[in-house]
Amino acid sequence: QVQLVESGGGLVQAGDSLRLSCAASGRTFTRYAMGWFRQAPGKEREFVAGISYPAGTSTYYADSVKDRFTISRDNAKNTVYLQMNSLKVEDTAVYYCAAAEGNFRRSVGAYAAWGQGARVTVSS
Repeated sequence: QVQLVESGGGLVQAGDSLRLSCAASGRTFTRYAMGWFRQAPGKEREFVAGISYPAGTSTYYADSVKDRFTISRDNAKNTVYLQMNSLKVEDTAVYYCAAAEGNFRRSVGAYAAWGQGARVTVSS
């Protein structure tokens, strides 16, 4: 199973940018579609962005982040990124990266491997 470690979370103001990274190890990274999910206090975990395997030629976004967030992958570094621009207070959550072997899927249940989460707090 692949192991995932997120980094890059923090406290920012509304309108600022932040980039999350997720480093993978343990299995062949290019076998996995990758996703970013988030969970705000008292809410269910939700899909944010996804990227196809092996090369990341297709990307997918939740409507709430489209045109503000960008997902990318660097297979040479076994890393997936989430660039977050124009952050809003409602983007405050713990962000998780996840790996699903094979084709991309949006559902939480399709992902077998998860990182520990990176907290993002956006203040007004």
